[in-house]
Amino acid sequence: MISGIVDDGHAIITIPFRIPNRPDFPIEFVVDTGFTDELCLPPEAVALLNLPFKYDLRANLADNSRVMLPVHKAIILWNGEEREARVLATGRRPLVGTALLDEHELVIQFTEGGLVTIDEL
Repeated sequence: MISGIVDDGHAIITIPFRIPNRPDFPIEFVVDTGFTDELCLPPEAVALLNLPFKYDLRANLADNSRVMLPVHKAIILWNGEEREARVLATGRRPLVGTALLDEHELVIQFTEGGLVTIDEL
């Protein structure tokens, strides 16, 4: 199970990144059910983590604009297990999207300090 809290109206979870030859690097993410891919990080964070580039992806943003976004590869700990994740290098806030939540149950207690839980189905 993955757990987090509601902070300032946002469901927050922490995802550890596996970086070669370095300790795990935990990053706080906002759960965004309107984001249909896996993870989104600001470009500065992607550069700092030195995540390998995979390809450019044509994306349709919330404002209905179409852009090309760089996609990078990361190894994360998800439910205590290593897995590869797609990371879109865009935006100002780390987001976790519904593609990573596939086959999981998301429960959010929408009150300040409320519990956020993600369980495998």
